[in-house]
Amino acid sequence: MKTKNSILIHLFTAVVLSLVINFSYLLLPIITDRGMAQHNTGSAVQNEHSSGVLYLSNDMHGYIICDCERADSIYVTAWQVRTHKLMEGDRLGFSTREVGGDEKAKHAHPRLDRVYTRNGEKFDIDTIYDRPSRVVEFLWQIIYYALVSFLMLVILTRLPRNGEYNNKIVIHRILLVVLISVVGIFFAPVVAFKDGIMRIVFFFQSDPRDATYLIVLTKCLFMLAVSLLYTRLYMLMRQREKIVVENERLKTENLATRYNMLMGQINPHFFFNSLNSLSMLVREQDNDRALEYIDQLSYTFRYIIQNGQSGVTTLKEEMEFAEAYAYLFKIRYEDKLFFDIDIDEKYMDWTLPALSLQPLIGNAVKHNTITSKNPLHVIIRVKDGVLEVENKKNQKLDVEPSTGIGLYNLRSRWQIASGRDIEVIDEAERFLVRLPLEKQH
Repeated sequence: MKTKNSILIHLFTAVVLSLVINFSYLLLPIITDRGMAQHNTGSAVQNEHSSGVLYLSNDMHGYIICDCERADSIYVTAWQVRTHKLMEGDRLGFSTREVGGDEKAKHAHPRLDRVYTRNGEKFDIDTIYDRPSRVVEFLWQIIYYALVSFLMLVILTRLPRNGEYNNKIVIHRILLVVLISVVGIFFAPVVAFKDGIMRIVFFFQSDPRDATYLIVLTKCLFMLAVSLLYTRLYMLMRQREKIVVENERLKTENLATRYNMLMGQINPHFFFNSLNSLSMLVREQDNDRALEYIDQLSYTFRYIIQNGQSGVTTLKEEMEFAEAYAYLFKIRYEDKLFFDIDIDEKYMDWTLPALSLQPLIGNAVKHNTITSKNPLHVIIRVKDGVLEVENKKNQKLDVEPSTGIGLYNLRSRWQIASGRDIEVIDEAERFLVRLPLEKQH
């Protein structure tokens, strides 16, 4: 559906561009017969209407013996004689043009500019030839430039196979549309004299003296420039749309991750193990430790619930939670589980996503054998602004199935909160996770 909409947008833009190109030039004198005659002769000064009789030489160049006092004769080119189908002895009403330029040109005869009457009748060059109607001529121009523009826009905006643009692809496409523009100049439809008939022909078939090259060249250059500009705007809009979609995806993933995190952390297995540990302390009538256990258990669940909806927290708050959470495991495993913490006080105000340590501590306890002969040491330290959680591996014989959702959620939350990734080092004898902290400004 998006591709179909893009094609329609490109087609609409191409038609509008073609209309702008052709309407603009229809409004300019350069496309009129007078404007083209002016361009043929360069800079000149047009005089008021005069009259006179035309005399032709053997090479078909002509001179008008003028009735006016300003000049004795007016020069008429062989091309004008041929295209206007003038004959010897024609009495013409005309305007002249004095060619400016070097000193030699100043002494040259004025040249014929435009014929208004011939032998007392109004002169219209269009009536001499079977010229296409203005509507047909205009439709040819609109259709041609719209098709070429559409082709250029499709080439420039087409998404690569891998979905990503690079400088090489962009340069190749720009060179291709430039080539299309150059070729398009030669095949642009123009109204020109061919075989004595005024008709719509390709530019390369027209007579160079028609002076249509400037019009066609300007149109094609304008078409190329607008196509490149449109492509740039189109790509910026697509990039913006992609960013919006990506942001929405990240928001959705963030919510799903938080939900999975809460559901994964407050699970019945952990809760019942905690109750069993508390029951053991009560049966042993160790009231002080039982009360301490209840306080730490309460703090653990309160922290999980409160921070499940927050983004980041300070390392100090996270370590307070980690100590409470670790206490629950130490009661269960007594002197078989140890936490070695080495964190410089200067890092306590640095930030990290909340509940980052909980899955790492939980995984260490879950996947390793913890006995008196093989106690488990969990090391928590900070090196160069990176929080490291490490433990030696002593895997259980009866390995519990792992879904990997804990580390996946941790990595996703870290990327959402800080835009950085965590590093997981899983070796034969140790398991290490490195978490880059964010310094408070």
